[in-house]
Amino acid sequence: MNMNRIENLFGKKHNNLLSVFFTAGYPHADSTVPVIKALEAGGVDMVEVGIPFSDPMADGAVIQQSSSVALRNGMTLCKLLEQVKEARTAGCEIPIVLMGYLNPIYKFGVEKFFISAKEAGADALIIPDLPFGEYMEQYRDLCRKYDLPMIMLITPETSDERIRMIDDNCDGFIYMVSSASTTGVKSGFTPEQKRYFSHINGMDLKHHRLIGFGISNHRTYSDACADSSGAIIGSKFIKCLDENPTPQDAVNALIKAISAADSEK
Repeated sequence: MNMNRIENLFGKKHNNLLSVFFTAGYPHADSTVPVIKALEAGGVDMVEVGIPFSDPMADGAVIQQSSSVALRNGMTLCKLLEQVKEARTAGCEIPIVLMGYLNPIYKFGVEKFFISAKEAGADALIIPDLPFGEYMEQYRDLCRKYDLPMIMLITPETSDERIRMIDDNCDGFIYMVSSASTTGVKSGFTPEQKRYFSHINGMDLKHHRLIGFGISNHRTYSDACADSSGAIIGSKFIKCLDENPTPQDAVNALIKAISAADSEK
C-alpha cells in the first residue's frame, strides 16, 4: 500500500504548511476540479473539500453562504466524490481531506461513504459534529480499515486529557481550532489565543497540528505557523473565489494576502 499522502507530506515538510478549504460546487457546480488543480499548482500543501450541508454549525457566514450556493447548484455527496476522482484521474496528487457533517454521511451510508471516499482518492476525513466517543466506538476501525484518518478538532475548551486521548487514538493530524467560535476572517489573534497555541505546542504531542479559524493575513498565518506545523484557511479563500475571475487568480490573491505583511488591512 502506498504511504498515505498526508503522512508523505508531513514526512517531507514540517512547518509553514498551508491547507485550504473550499466548498465543493462553489461558486459553480463544476468548480471543484479546477479549484483543486489551481490550489495544487499554486503550491498549497493540502486541500479540504467541504461537503455542502444545510446546517453547517461550525462554519461562519461566508462558508455557510458558499454551502447554500453549492446546494442550489445541485451539488451532492455523489457528485463531490465523482469530482474528487476526476481530479485524481487528471493527475492531482495533493492530499485531499473531505470535510462534512454526519447527516449527509448517515444518509449516504457510513461504510459505503468510506469505501467511496477511498476509491475517489480522499486521504482523510473531518466530521466536526462527530463526538470523540462515537468515533472510538463506530469509526476508528473503519478509519484504519480504509486508511482514511479521522482528523479530530480541538478547541481552547478541550481538556489536556482529551487532547492526549485524541493524540493516542487518531491518525493524520490534529486540527486546532483557534477559538471557541465559528469560522471567519479575523485581523489578528488575541494574547489568550497565542497562549493557547503555545500551551498545546508545549504538550509534545505525537501528531502534527494545523491551526484553523480566523486566519486571513500575514500576521495570523505567521502566528499560527509559529506554534504548529501550519495553518488552515477557509473563509478568506472563499472570499478570494468571489472576488477573482478564475480559481488561479483566487489562489494567487490568497498567497499574496498571507505572504506580504503590507497586504494587511
